[in-house]
Amino acid sequence: MFIENISEIPLKKALPIIQDRIINKTSYFGIKTLKNPFDFWIYQEIIFQTKPDHIIEIGSYCGGSTLALAHICDNMKKGMVISLDLENCNLDKKVTKHPRIIPIEGDACESFEKVAKIVGSHSNTMIIEDSSHTYEHTLAVLKTFSVLVKPGNFFIVEDSICHHGLNVGPNPGSYEAIETFLAENKDFEADRSWESFLITWNPKGFLKRCR
Repeated sequence: MFIENISEIPLKKALPIIQDRIINKTSYFGIKTLKNPFDFWIYQEIIFQTKPDHIIEIGSYCGGSTLALAHICDNMKKGMVISLDLENCNLDKKVTKHPRIIPIEGDACESFEKVAKIVGSHSNTMIIEDSSHTYEHTLAVLKTFSVLVKPGNFFIVEDSICHHGLNVGPNPGSYEAIETFLAENKDFEADRSWESFLITWNPKGFLKRCR
């Protein structure tokens, strides 16, 4: 889509255009990748700053963002990416063959013990939640996996823009799950300084463990 004068488009009309580009055309190394590039740029800044030993990606689909995360780890010469999805049949071979990627198939919460065993008790861990986005599932994942995040590290919840900027996805969804989790867990806070591109698919979703 070519737009003659982008400055004349209000944000509420621009967001669906960006969403269409993400859903239908966005790729990484030729692999379908359902990620907002503004947010993924922020991810690499957080990764460089916190230098995680493990990045847990919950919901990987074809694995474009999984491979991108692994390439960041390659450049840092540190880190493993644990990819969780209900089914791994969509994962590209470039993903499954990458030495820094550990694919795990099955329900995220049911796979927690397997993931925790890989990560261990001393790992510096970052988590990205990008699965069903329903309120119940997102909250369950937050409560289950948050114990793996140490102070100063991040649990990123994606697509909280659903019905908070875009009329798509579950309602209630990720945004409401974040609010419930933060009300119940004072160890985390929404670090909104990472929303500094203004356009983010993760409003309130950059959760930093503060204690």
